[in-house]
Amino acid sequence: MASGRLILSSGDPTVDRRIEWARALMEEGGVADAAELLTEAVARAGQYAPGWFLLGEAREAAGDAPGARAAFEAALSLDPADTLGATLRLARLEGEVAGMSEAYVRALFDQYADRFDAALARLDYRGPEVIEAVLATACEGLGRSFAFAHGLDLGCGTGLVGARLVDRIGRMEGVDLSPNMVAHARRRTIYDALVAGEMVAFLRERPAREVDLIFAGDAFCYLDDLAPILAEARRVLEPGGLLAFTTETHDGAGVKLRDTLRFAHAADYVRDALADAGLSLLAFTDDWARKEHNHPVPGLVVVAQRLG
Repeated sequence: MASGRLILSSGDPTVDRRIEWARALMEEGGVADAAELLTEAVARAGQYAPGWFLLGEAREAAGDAPGARAAFEAALSLDPADTLGATLRLARLEGEVAGMSEAYVRALFDQYADRFDAALARLDYRGPEVIEAVLATACEGLGRSFAFAHGLDLGCGTGLVGARLVDRIGRMEGVDLSPNMVAHARRRTIYDALVAGEMVAFLRERPAREVDLIFAGDAFCYLDDLAPILAEARRVLEPGGLLAFTTETHDGAGVKLRDTLRFAHAADYVRDALADAGLSLLAFTDDWARKEHNHPVPGLVVVAQRLG
């Protein structure tokens, strides 16, 4: 690996062909045969992290957890930045939770950016609508106008939520870890400023009590621990300022790493995290922002306020 970027070829055409055959076999359900092909491939190109990672996926699908673990560990040793997300796969094998590397999230969405909006449309994505609705209700309950002087869009993606709220915000800024997603957001010409960066670090660089709105649509599901982002959001919000976000949820306790490699936060966990951050809950709605396999993904839509 180099500079967190994926190496798309092993450098050996024979290995590359075997890897492509293995991918095709996996798509057809032939995971055992794929694992055999990939074992031969990594024997020839042992320094090729994507080969080891795919071998881990094949072995996991075949029910060989120890073999999958060894393959993912080999991929991670060759890719210390964890561009491939081996840490998440290892955590899932152990039934544990581990944070996502910045390199993994950046690579994922840099590759996804050109087809992102179309893909979300196929998932019936409605994050912008549900965030707008709960914000409107919260503002009505507070007896204030549904308008803000300065808003920050965390994990802005291509700008779908920002486009929904832009007419309600005087100055709007966005941040996303993926430069390609930021490039798409910039084409909308709705943001006054855009930054390619990690959203907690972005907030840490902001002055205290700077803005009256922070929002995040379908972004907190990429964070295992919500405490840092909530603490920084409170610091950057002016007294009376609002934080609105969606997240996926589950019926258990704490934080769960789902099979989709996204995090689901239990309702009690979210409530406690908000209270610990010093944010007052205004709206807490069970609602979905997207579907998977034509079924709504359980989610929460939240609005909280920084009190004086």
